[in-house]
Amino acid sequence: MMKYNTNTHRGDKLPIGRLYNVEERRLLLECSGTGSPTVVFLPAAGMIGLDYLNIHHKISQRTTSVIYDRAGTGWSDQVKLPRNALEVTDELRILLRTADVPAPYLFVGHSLGGIYARRYAQRFPDEVAGMLLLEPPHEDFLTNTPKLKKRHLFQQIFPILRTLLTYKQTFRGLFEQMLASWPDSIRDRLIKYHLRTLMKTIEERKNLNSELYNEVRKGRDIPDIPLIVFTAMGVDPFMTPFTSKSFLHATIDPFNKVKNKTYSKLANSVPSGEHRILNNAGHTTIHTDCPDEMVEAVCDLLDSVDSSGSKLS
Repeated sequence: MMKYNTNTHRGDKLPIGRLYNVEERRLLLECSGTGSPTVVFLPAAGMIGLDYLNIHHKISQRTTSVIYDRAGTGWSDQVKLPRNALEVTDELRILLRTADVPAPYLFVGHSLGGIYARRYAQRFPDEVAGMLLLEPPHEDFLTNTPKLKKRHLFQQIFPILRTLLTYKQTFRGLFEQMLASWPDSIRDRLIKYHLRTLMKTIEERKNLNSELYNEVRKGRDIPDIPLIVFTAMGVDPFMTPFTSKSFLHATIDPFNKVKNKTYSKLANSVPSGEHRILNNAGHTTIHTDCPDEMVEAVCDLLDSVDSSGSKLS
């Protein structure tokens, strides 16, 4: 049974974990389980540690598992967004040390969190035992993403206007579906957080700029570690309020082809890399659409690290 911390932050009880002081900021981190390597979840843009509670709880039964909120998100102190990967990875490294969570780490990076995981591995290769990347952004998307036709952009006007009129009701339903298996007290607070910080997703996505991609492109290669990259082939439910059916049909197949090619290349950049495809998962909800596949992938990576005998403390 999970215990939820009762510390307060900005007058509000923390739903889980505790706050750690990192360079004059307070950052939320929850650590459960025992064992090495430690699995660390790096959230997608606009998402926070609690969004991965379903997998975190299961992984903590196998090894040490960590979820946290980047500065500027969740129950951590606020900072101006966007930020560069150098700042984010430095912050994570100091936080893990402050919380006495020793390396090596097995990163689970979702979307924006995936590019931060890659940057951390580039900068501190001896501290990373493996990576599970869930639909990570990639620098090749800058040149290979299919161009949208003007008529498809025009078709977006009505869905966007409709969503703006009912956005809280619309997104409440999406979050309720995504977080259906969370404990009631946690789910309600998490949904309220997301509804009052919907612009946070847009702010964090501004991090996905040419500067960030160039930062990763100029970095060293990913170290020779176990790596699994997931592609979600399904429709992202969080995109449907803003898109017409014709737009989805016209764009999803071409972009999936680009993703498959890009993620296969990324997985093949290391000898033990593997590319896995999930036909019934969306980008935002990949970890809730296919939680068993997520846990299986983490366990496969842990087994790979254990069998090689490398990077274990």
